[in-house]
Amino acid sequence: MRAHFKFWPRRLPHAITLPVTSLWDNLAISARRYPDKAALVFFGRATSYRELAAGAERLAARLAALGVQQGDRVVLCMQNCPQLVLAHFAILRANAVVVPVNPMNRAEELKHYITDPDTRLAITTADLAPELARASNALPPAKRLAHLVATQFSDAFDPDTAGADALPEAWRQWLLTRHPLPALDGGQTHAWADALACTAPPPALRVGPDDLALLPYTSGTTGLPKGCMHLHKSIMHNTVASSLWGNCAADNIMLAVAPMFHITGIVNMLHTAIYSAATLVVMPRWDRDVAGRLIARHRVTHWTNIPTMIIDLLGSPNLAQHDLSSLVYIGGGGAAMPQAVAQRLFEQYGLRYAEGYGLTETAAPSHANPPEHPRQQCLGIPYMGVDARVVDPETLQEMPVGEQGEIIIHGPQVFVGYWKRPDASASALIEFEGKRFFRSGDLGYVDGDGYFFLTDRIKRMINASGFKVWPAEVEAMMFRHPAIQDACIIATRDSYRGESVKAVVVLRATHGDTTEQQLIDWCRANMAVYKVPRSVQFVGALPKSGSGKVMWRALQEQEQEAQPPATAR
Repeated sequence: MRAHFKFWPRRLPHAITLPVTSLWDNLAISARRYPDKAALVFFGRATSYRELAAGAERLAARLAALGVQQGDRVVLCMQNCPQLVLAHFAILRANAVVVPVNPMNRAEELKHYITDPDTRLAITTADLAPELARASNALPPAKRLAHLVATQFSDAFDPDTAGADALPEAWRQWLLTRHPLPALDGGQTHAWADALACTAPPPALRVGPDDLALLPYTSGTTGLPKGCMHLHKSIMHNTVASSLWGNCAADNIMLAVAPMFHITGIVNMLHTAIYSAATLVVMPRWDRDVAGRLIARHRVTHWTNIPTMIIDLLGSPNLAQHDLSSLVYIGGGGAAMPQAVAQRLFEQYGLRYAEGYGLTETAAPSHANPPEHPRQQCLGIPYMGVDARVVDPETLQEMPVGEQGEIIIHGPQVFVGYWKRPDASASALIEFEGKRFFRSGDLGYVDGDGYFFLTDRIKRMINASGFKVWPAEVEAMMFRHPAIQDACIIATRDSYRGESVKAVVVLRATHGDTTEQQLIDWCRANMAVYKVPRSVQFVGALPKSGSGKVMWRALQEQEQEAQPPATAR
């Protein structure tokens, strides 16, 4: 028996039997069971399950009329809004494949998401439509989009009736401006309202568990982003598992602020909520005081997030004005939760932050902390149906307990491979003890109780005079300093040591007079000397991806460009 089963929630099976239905059926079933229940709430406007399902079927019919056929890939590029949820399920209902795209991408980047999945139709918001049109128009005619469906944010709500859910002033221009639709060379643009006015019946539902459902792209840290092929059954697995693990029910109210173009938001939030017939209170982007107000106003019970959001919310000068007492579950992943922040969350609100771990290739969670036995700074234990090991990255031999190696993962939620990249698929998917495992590229170890811990990415390491420094470890330590709100550790060139440690730091507003030397002295008193930052750079904010992860590579590249090549002494 695996060591972690000692801590397994007694109410849950070790593995689950999946429905032999499509992801669309989850919405259809919830709509039949709870037709009048709110599926979505967006600035005072509630969308019932009946309305959501009916709208998705109308849009699916329109997609089919525009030529979308079974297995076609459809780009979905939006910030969180009701239209994203409706369009996501409409694509599935049309027997097609959702290609979720980060709305922060610019035209040059968007070209890849049109050409690589061979998509001919994209759905977006009108503020982003010009960028997609620019991307398409710059491509050869045979590669361009044939259709672009665009919605205005205000298609989903009436600002004059929002009442207590009124827009924050800073968002009014962004959300209320109605943008004209751009010209699409060789193609057509379609207004959202027109697309939803389709009266034709949708095509017959032909997809099932073994059909392609989702093609999310990896972050592209090396080369161009790669599409991860997920079948209905791999997404279904983690949808059902997340619902069971988190005690999801129709009476749950979830704050939907984790981006639903990212695998965590798609699976742990969007699909899990719809499967459970819960209510999603939708936020289009992160704002700590809007989040606090919505939690209090709608009595939010469940909040899947990224630790940086918690750090930001707890740093708000208005925190005391927000009643967070309705929360019964708070957790997430994407980055390590600093222990000092998790401790404050527990002491102040009685909430244990439930950290989990997963990748785009594993449909989000492959590991999670059991709610009854969570551990801080820990990935948790292997998820339902998951076999995870730690192996030597070179020899692929399993490492002893407590020793660092690469985490590899086997389970029903693991993707089938990278889109049009058999070479990358062959490198990432290996056979180990007769089973197919995914190589995570993450370094970690497993303790004697079967809990997994992350040390860092394989390539993110600082070599200072032969001493290996793992940035995540230094960052976790620095979060304990009362002046630090956010921190990222990168390498800086050193003519003597080869590389030295540099800290890029965001100070709390209450500690703005903290000096570089004070932080260095504190680090020297709290960690091994070779880990201590030799320099500290203060910034107003760290660059973060659309999914909220700190973009350490961007900071590292800036540092390399700013520093002359090191010369040996």
